[in-house]
Amino acid sequence: MNRPSVSARAAVFGTAVLALSALTACASAPQGGSGSATGSGSGGAYTWWDPYPQHDKSSAWAGRVNACGEKAGVTIERTAYDTTALTNQALLAGQEGNAPDVILLDNPAVSTLADAGMLTTMADFGLDTSRFDKNLIAAGELDGKTYGIPIGANTLALYYNKKILDEAGVDPDSIKDWASLDAALKKVKAAGKKPITFAAIGTEEGSFQFLPWFWGAGAQLTALDSPQAVEALELWTTWVKDGLAPNSVLSNSQNTTWEEFLTGEFAFAENGTWQIDSAKKAEFPTGVVQIPGKDGGVAPTPTGGEFITVPVQKDTSRYEVTKKILECMTTPEGLVETGKTFAYYIPSTAEGQQQILDAEPSLKPWVDAVRTAKGRTSDNLGTDYPKISEALWTGVQKALSGAASPADALKQAQAQAKQATGG
Repeated sequence: MNRPSVSARAAVFGTAVLALSALTACASAPQGGSGSATGSGSGGAYTWWDPYPQHDKSSAWAGRVNACGEKAGVTIERTAYDTTALTNQALLAGQEGNAPDVILLDNPAVSTLADAGMLTTMADFGLDTSRFDKNLIAAGELDGKTYGIPIGANTLALYYNKKILDEAGVDPDSIKDWASLDAALKKVKAAGKKPITFAAIGTEEGSFQFLPWFWGAGAQLTALDSPQAVEALELWTTWVKDGLAPNSVLSNSQNTTWEEFLTGEFAFAENGTWQIDSAKKAEFPTGVVQIPGKDGGVAPTPTGGEFITVPVQKDTSRYEVTKKILECMTTPEGLVETGKTFAYYIPSTAEGQQQILDAEPSLKPWVDAVRTAKGRTSDNLGTDYPKISEALWTGVQKALSGAASPADALKQAQAQAKQATGG
């Protein structure tokens, strides 16, 4: 991709900030706080930005970053921002020509910075990406070029309350498709318990949670009103209409959904790898099943997590050391260490995944889910994704609230997405 002119890049920056203010990481490590930074380091100092302000200078994460700098023979000056601020600061730094040497970006933001001409490709950078899972690295691709490396991934599955399922006579291993899941939910309701909760809030989190059902029906984000898409939305609306899911899903974030599940009143909750430790501490026994596809198999689930990216530098000689830093961060052992640091990010290579399974066999459902997961900006959607996602969550809200039928809501959503993306 040719780098845009300064005026074109300025236009991209303005629209990107607006789009990304809504498109924050649904499934990233918890955020908070902010930082400040100067431009690219000089001499023995290399600058590093990441979205982990909760990990201070004394944290294991900071120590890991510094160790990779030391291995490369340089000092790393690390600055942490929250996710949205980081993307906006990165875009601004790119405009001003003082971008840091390394940025860890929430994966949907990679295509935004790449489209603005602010990232170097991994091929130009000289880093081999062939060992990374293709479905995961796809979130960092645009127009056939790869602009970053996933440090790991998190995704969605169905947590269950074993006590409720036992009382209702439901075997979680019997859930293989939508029909068997629906039958399980009805058994739970017949037993006097609450079947399932999820997050359908009118934000990116709502789209994030709907995508497994949308993709699991065979739908594509380029056709929001397809028969398959309508089937997925009909599933959710029927659950709400029949009392299998609460009306609160309309306003539920992923955090409030999890709080509902932890009350012990719900049999199932759709949520992510970032709740693994919390589930272990619940006052009832829990388990995990993968979200099924409509006709069986595992539904593709959206990936969360960050990519290591390399901003374009005026002094290209800096790339040699930056490459050493990236290689240190993405060894199989390094990916496992990152996974544990961030409450079980699943490594993005087969070797790393096997190592984390050897250490934690209970993570198998999550490793399997990540292996079939899909990037939200995959299929070369790039910077169109936030516009499509907003249309999708708007349609979901209309259908669940009863303002429109699923078919009509998605017909309107497709028209909105088409207008927003220019067809």
